[in-house]
Amino acid sequence: MASTTPILLFASLLFLFSISSALRPHALVVPVAKDAATLQYVTRVDQRTPPVLVKLVVDLGGRFLWVDCENGYHSSSYRPVRCRSARCSLAMANACGDCFSAPRPGCNNNTCGVFPENPFIRTSTGGELAEDVLSLPSTDGFNPGPLATDRTFLFSCAPTSLLEGLAIGAAGMAGLGRTKIGVPSQLAATFSFHRKFALCLSSSTSSDGVIFFGDGPYHFLLNVDASQSLIYTPLIINPVSTAGTYVAGEKSAEYFIGVKSIKINEKTVPINTKLLSIDRNGVGGTKISTVTPYTVLETSIYKAVTSAFQKSLANVTKAAAVAPFTVCFNSKEIGSTRVGPAVPSIDLVLQNANVFWRIFGANSMVQVNDDVLCLGFVDGGAKPRTSVVIGGHQLEDNLLQFDLATSRLGFSSSLLFRQTTCANFNFTSNA
Repeated sequence: MASTTPILLFASLLFLFSISSALRPHALVVPVAKDAATLQYVTRVDQRTPPVLVKLVVDLGGRFLWVDCENGYHSSSYRPVRCRSARCSLAMANACGDCFSAPRPGCNNNTCGVFPENPFIRTSTGGELAEDVLSLPSTDGFNPGPLATDRTFLFSCAPTSLLEGLAIGAAGMAGLGRTKIGVPSQLAATFSFHRKFALCLSSSTSSDGVIFFGDGPYHFLLNVDASQSLIYTPLIINPVSTAGTYVAGEKSAEYFIGVKSIKINEKTVPINTKLLSIDRNGVGGTKISTVTPYTVLETSIYKAVTSAFQKSLANVTKAAAVAPFTVCFNSKEIGSTRVGPAVPSIDLVLQNANVFWRIFGANSMVQVNDDVLCLGFVDGGAKPRTSVVIGGHQLEDNLLQFDLATSRLGFSSSLLFRQTTCANFNFTSNA
């Protein structure tokens, strides 16, 4: 019997280590699909007890996760967060809510009140802050692994009416913004991994992209680790919240970067660069968005960029505008490359001339029909809140790593150059 004791001890330690590893994963991973009807990006997570697969529209700059609690929310592990509690303070909430009907998820007395927002209909409403079970697959960067569970994940309930305009089947929105109760910060705190997450949106409506929570590696098929050779630029904090409803002094949860100039075909476009800075009222600058399908430019910037782009394609026959685009071309006269249509590159020049985000044809052009390609940028008007909003189409098949601890963005430029795409993460589990 004595000779078997070390073996049993080793087996016990191995078992405990496997449990510990499951509780403290290196990183987490979820799929993200592009909805063909709305061009929204939709992820899927397990929430509640018993678990329910919940579809959520991804809002990169959203302050927290919110779901509809009016329509069939049932969970034995649901707990409302009490007003003025420590958990409530994490949400920077100063509102207390009461409900004058039978208690249910989203309707309890003396609860912490927050304001879930739907940016597509530009509406925010009062909602109850609560906690419940949330489970996501762990990952080693190559494949998904066992589910990791946060049993006290903070989110907000919302009324069914706030689902208006969301992709069919979505029950709410997953806010990845830079707040203490944003999805990335909560998961990092619970599982003690780096306060980083990486977004890789697929350009296909039939193949999923991926979101990683935690550090790399981020491996895609053909053995490409997209966390290698990233280009880095500081993330800038907008001192004024860009949310629909917020408290005085609240900073924006969205991700801004410091674009200094724009080049087309490596030639600087003449624009008013003051618009690229954020003023004391929080107006101006450049942000990244998953709820805006195409990059939106302030009118004077838009006119300068489209004019320069057309001049660089002067030999290509123009086509009639196709809304929401105004600059379109005969696609039969434009060749193709590994990184999309053979059109001039567009560079967003960052902290210095040697650091730039290069946008190739796959991300600058939109095939609106068999014969017409349009420049996938939109006029945002003369006085928008933000001068440049980098939209979803320009993000697709680019890996973006957001490091909240060091406040910097790492970006890959087009993965097509490396003969892979954001749809090439292997979601086949090895567990």
